[in-house]
This record gives sequence, C-alpha cells and structure tokens, in this order.
Amino acid sequence: MERLARALIVAPAWIGDAILAQPLFARLKTRHPGLELHALAPTWVAPVLARMPEISRIVDNPFAHGELSLRKRIALAHDLATQGYDTAYLLPNSLKSALIPFFAGIPRRIGFTGESRFGLVNVRHTLDKAALPLMVERFAQLAEAPGAPLERPIPNPRITSTPEQQAAALADLKLDKTGRPVVLCPGAEYGPAKRWPVNHFAALARVLVERGHPVWLLGSGKDKPVGDAIAAQTPGNCINLCGSTHLSQAIDLIAQAELVVCNDSGLMHVAAALDRPTIALFGSSTPEFTPPLSDQATVLRLGLPCSPCFKRECPFGHTDCLTRLEPARVLDTCLNRLSH
Repeated sequence: MERLARALIVAPAWIGDAILAQPLFARLKTRHPGLELHALAPTWVAPVLARMPEISRIVDNPFAHGELSLRKRIALAHDLATQGYDTAYLLPNSLKSALIPFFAGIPRRIGFTGESRFGLVNVRHTLDKAALPLMVERFAQLAEAPGAPLERPIPNPRITSTPEQQAAALADLKLDKTGRPVVLCPGAEYGPAKRWPVNHFAALARVLVERGHPVWLLGSGKDKPVGDAIAAQTPGNCINLCGSTHLSQAIDLIAQAELVVCNDSGLMHVAAALDRPTIALFGSSTPEFTPPLSDQATVLRLGLPCSPCFKRECPFGHTDCLTRLEPARVLDTCLNRLSH
C-alpha cells in the first residue's frame, strides 16, 4: 500500500454528514501513519471538524450551495497547489466539489463517480447502494481500492469536548449547570417535514421541568421562533438558546446533557458522536440511511406508509409521521432513559 503524506478532504456541506465521515478519517490515519489531513469545509461545518483529532487544518470553503464562481475556485485551487497534497478525498458527489482538487493539480482524486465526474475524479468508486446502505459506509469505502470490499466493522463517529471547553461554554452563556439538564433540539435545517411539532416539544418540556430537569433548547438562529414558542409554553427552567450559541458551544452543552431529544438533524449526530443518551425522532427521513450512530441512541418513528418521503415539506400537508408521534410516547422513553 502506498503511504500517503498529506491529503485534502473535501468535506460535506451538512453538519451530520461531516460527522459521519469521521470513521473514514480515523481509518486513513491508522493505515497511513504520519498522514496529515486537511479539510476544505464551509464555515458552518468547521466546528465539528475542529473536534476531530484526525484533522490538523481546516481550509475555508467560501462557496454557497449551488454557487459556481469558477474564477474564485481556480484562485483557491492555486493556493492549495502549494500545500503538497498527494491525494484528495471528495466526499460530496457533486461536479463542483471536484473542481478545486483538479485545478490544484492533486495527483490522486478519490471519490464516487457522482455527477459524471470522469477526469475530475481519477480514482473512481461506483456506488452500490445495496452493499452500502449507510452514509457512514459510503464514506468509509473511500479508504479502500475501487471494487475492494469495505472493511467492517466501522467504529461509530466520535468528536471531542473537554471539561475546560464545557466550563467555558457555561461561563460564556451564563448558564448554571444544576440538576440534570435535558437538551431539546427542535430544529431541522432540511425542512419542516423533519420537525416534531412545537406543541409536542412544549408538552415534553413542561413535564421535564416539573420533574426538576433544566431544559436547554438548542438550534440555529432560524430555530429561535420555535424555541421562543416552546419556552413561552413552559413555565420554569426552560431556556431558549437557539441562535444564541456558536456550534462549538452547542457541542459543549450537549456533552453535558443528561439526555438529548432531537429531530433527525445535525445536532442529532453531534449528540450521538458525543455518546450522550439520545432520543431521535424520525418522520420524513429514515434511520436506515443516516441513523444516530451510538449505543446510547434510541430512534422513535411511526413508519407510516407515506414515510420516508424525503421531502422538505409534507406532500399531503399533515406531517402525520411526526404529528401522530405523541408526546406521551416520547416522554415514556425519556423517563426510562433518565431512570438509568
């Protein structure tokens, strides 16, 4: 096996997907001692990559989803050409994601064929969805030669959070960690078809607060109105932190949670990668592709005939796959986990 010295990872643009790539990074580091891994990643994904000891440098990928900006891509590629990369791993399957490593002249560019990337990807894997049903498997496959079987088992993804980082997050946000905090993550960046109803989250939060658990609501700025609505229906120690934390702070708060309840979202994968007790609520998506990979995770879903549809919004307008997942069922699972 040829030993690699320095490689560029073209990282996914979704937080959860980036976390699911961590076992690939660990496998590459094990197989190539001394390998230096750099990641080309969007700003919003960088904090999770920074919590992976396998990644030694993060290069900002400034291009928005769907943005071509060919001249700017070429300019960034020229900068990267001076870094001496011998290999690039292209995790997204898009044509645009393959342009910068190609223009940078990186000799080996590894990825799935994807959007007809012949020439741009010169070590090409052909995706067999039946053989690799999980996204984590598809990423890990890139460590193998094309056509070679995937080495199993694949360890669960892991990210780090130190006691010092956790204490700093509490201090910066002026939070007092008393009791056994429960984190609720009511958002899902992909769309409303993946979000458990606000009133359901509020009903759950009220009982948890009544039982003495501080409830921290975490999410992006887009989730702030949802967090406000939940907090307004929950008297007592329920704090809406949606939009008030950096992702790195959210990681450190989740690391201190007694339990995390979340939609299928990036923060679900954060909780799983921190190995926190997690209850993941699935509706329009499926745990058969991107489950929370942790022995501490419990998936709740109804499995209605219309799901998974993978739509951003419910095509029938009712979102029954989540609306009919009653708070009482989720609460029972929460109380069972909190009793351990």
